[in-house]
Amino acid sequence: MYINDIHILLYVVIAILGSQIGQFVNYVNVALVNKRLIFKKETFQDYKQVAKTNYFLKLITMVTYIGLLYKFNLSLELLKYVILTPMLISVFITDLKTQTIPNRLSLTIFEVGLIFTFVLGIQNLNIAKDMLLGMVVGGGVFLLITLIGGALTGKEAMGLGDVKLMAALGLYLGAVNIALISVIAFVVGAIVSIVLLIIGKSKKDGYVPFGPFIAIATFITIFIPTGILYTFLMKVLSLGIY
Repeated sequence: MYINDIHILLYVVIAILGSQIGQFVNYVNVALVNKRLIFKKETFQDYKQVAKTNYFLKLITMVTYIGLLYKFNLSLELLKYVILTPMLISVFITDLKTQTIPNRLSLTIFEVGLIFTFVLGIQNLNIAKDMLLGMVVGGGVFLLITLIGGALTGKEAMGLGDVKLMAALGLYLGAVNIALISVIAFVVGAIVSIVLLIIGKSKKDGYVPFGPFIAIATFITIFIPTGILYTFLMKVLSLGIY
């Protein structure tokens, strides 16, 4: 039996892989939140004693992997996003819990992005140029927001962790995708912030971590075609005039 020209057994295999990766992500998150070294025997032993199986993370990763296989088939793009997914989930959870994005996460995304830039650049130099431009756009835009926001308000408008993450994602995903992620992240962030204010879960000057919005925006950009996203964003930003 085939689904989208892919044998159903491959979906089963990637679902099992996703489930196992999801549990590993839970271990990594616990280590990062507690500022412990990930690949250390003592960290793993402590985790086994206190942590339970995180079925939600296992399910989320499993479903995401199945969706990636369905969209990208067996390709380099599939491998690219299979590697990125657990790191994005970690960004979402660690920033939500600690209001910081660990440098190790951003650096790992950057390092893997460099590898893909090299591999894809061998096939097509324009792809490598686009990925390098994405790093400049992603990091540059958020750094500019941080500097201008800090100058105008007298406080940090955007954490440097967000700047590093966007630079790394820009290298990983390219200029067009990082531009879309930037806009979508701000739209999602604005909507969530307004809802939190309305229901009384946030103060006007309260800090809302931005990493989760970046992670959500990245997944949206991965799964929804660029044309559809562009049309939707134009309607939202133009208040329906476009």
